[in-house]
Amino acid sequence: MIRVIIERHIAPTLEIPYEETAKRTLQKAVQVSGFISGETLKNTVDHNHRVILSTWRSLQDWQRWYTSDERKEMLAELSPMLEREEHITALEIS
Repeated sequence: MIRVIIERHIAPTLEIPYEETAKRTLQKAVQVSGFISGETLKNTVDHNHRVILSTWRSLQDWQRWYTSDERKEMLAELSPMLEREEHITALEIS
């Protein structure tokens, strides 16, 4: 199994549209083969800093979702709401 950490910094005033789009993205990911779980966390100090934690059966499952047209479409909606590009880290669960 792997855990994927996605860090995003939302542009000021765009929290509500971001939340709506991020929820739809997670709903789509849940349906993908190999997805195990996911959660979204909000930084207690910087409310525009979000961390998404997801667990996948394998790196290949994550990569299939990462390169999918569905995720690319959702990211095209999310990207204009971000101050900078998302940062992704994939970690192997030992």
